[in-house]
Amino acid sequence: MRNAIRLIITQVEKSRDQAVPKLAATVASASKAFLDNLEQSKRSIGEVGLKRIRDNTTIFTHCHSSTVTHILRKAKEKNINFELICTESRPVYQGRITVKEMLELGVKTTLIVDSAVRFFMNRADLVMVGADAITSEGNVINKIGTSTVALVAHEARTPFYVVTELLKYDPATIHGDFEKIEERKPDEIWKDAPKDLIIRNPAFDVTRRDFIHGIICEEGIISPHSITEVMHRQYPWVFE
Repeated sequence: MRNAIRLIITQVEKSRDQAVPKLAATVASASKAFLDNLEQSKRSIGEVGLKRIRDNTTIFTHCHSSTVTHILRKAKEKNINFELICTESRPVYQGRITVKEMLELGVKTTLIVDSAVRFFMNRADLVMVGADAITSEGNVINKIGTSTVALVAHEARTPFYVVTELLKYDPATIHGDFEKIEERKPDEIWKDAPKDLIIRNPAFDVTRRDFIHGIICEEGIISPHSITEVMHRQYPWVFE
């Protein structure tokens, strides 16, 4: 969303038109171009990620990512036989969304509690998760618990992939800004909690680039260390 707004502002500022209807048309055109690009990116990511899934592969995932499930759907369309291990992703159980989608496709799927990640990690051949944002350092912000999954995967020597469009990149982090970690209402965790109990409910955490095997994106599978270079090449307007 932030990069969509950046694109629109860039296009409006470059326009020589002053009339409101023409500027509105520029906004509409930029918006459509952004959405069309996202759709094309998703198709490209599907083709790239598909090559990492072979027959009898077991994939581990956390939370729900429509980009990850797009790859899994492509694999199913190609009649590739694979299994899925998915976390509940507490406290609002987004993992159940992924589970339901995969069961509808006929994929053998196992749901586990978040704290069982290490117990099951050695049964997986690779991990695929989505991203809510990517920093200039190549670190990834995603659903709380992702960094734990990455750490466990690193210790278990299981490849950990982040599946995302490049436009999740946040150029403000180049200038020292931090991605703000949202904290949500305590009642997501415990509605009738004891009085005076302190409940913390961060929605996201930061996964260090050192634990990321590769970023599966529209440019292919890239190292998180090269994210800013790739962005300058693919989407230079983000930095304007």
